[in-house]
Amino acid sequence: LFVKLRQGADGARGDDTSKLKALVADWVNRELKPNPPVDPDDKHTRGFINDACGKLLCPAELDWNNPATKAGIRDRSQGYIVTELSFPTFLYERYTANLDDLEAGLFKGRILLQAFKAVFTSPSSAKDVEGDGNGADIIENNRRARRAGWGLKVKKHVAQIIKMEKVTPRSIAYIACQVRFALSSITSWRTVDGDFDYILF
Repeated sequence: LFVKLRQGADGARGDDTSKLKALVADWVNRELKPNPPVDPDDKHTRGFINDACGKLLCPAELDWNNPATKAGIRDRSQGYIVTELSFPTFLYERYTANLDDLEAGLFKGRILLQAFKAVFTSPSSAKDVEGDGNGADIIENNRRARRAGWGLKVKKHVAQIIKMEKVTPRSIAYIACQVRFALSSITSWRTVDGDFDYILF
């Protein structure tokens, strides 16, 4: 039974990873307008070698626009080694952290919110990520779907299937790991990416 559950969980994670690979590239291209654009099919051109992905993966306490920071991260120099102990900027509203209050704007990054909606509701719902980020839209979407679905066969989204009534810390952590993986240059899922440990993150 445990093996079957693990296989199902791994399959679902694989589906989410595959879905987000192209979607995250599209969102980065639309929002940051990198030149050249992030290739939706090639992970080798992502990660810190790509300026747009590097900006989003950069620890919030560092300034990606500083050439010394880019070089330090890319060379894995002392003081620039990226680990799970720092929050990447994609987690923050407007991809910028307030160094005096690292919790301000945390978990409100647009791409993070889009990924959350793409996985738990639908990819089309990710187009609209306005709101206060408290999960009220998921609850309202579930209510709307129940009202509209009286007597009708309607395909349920993941949040309905797993009876997600609110955004949870576990669901945020899952999506944060998925987005970080989508922005990275590693091509297959593993728990450690260089000095970054997804499990500890």
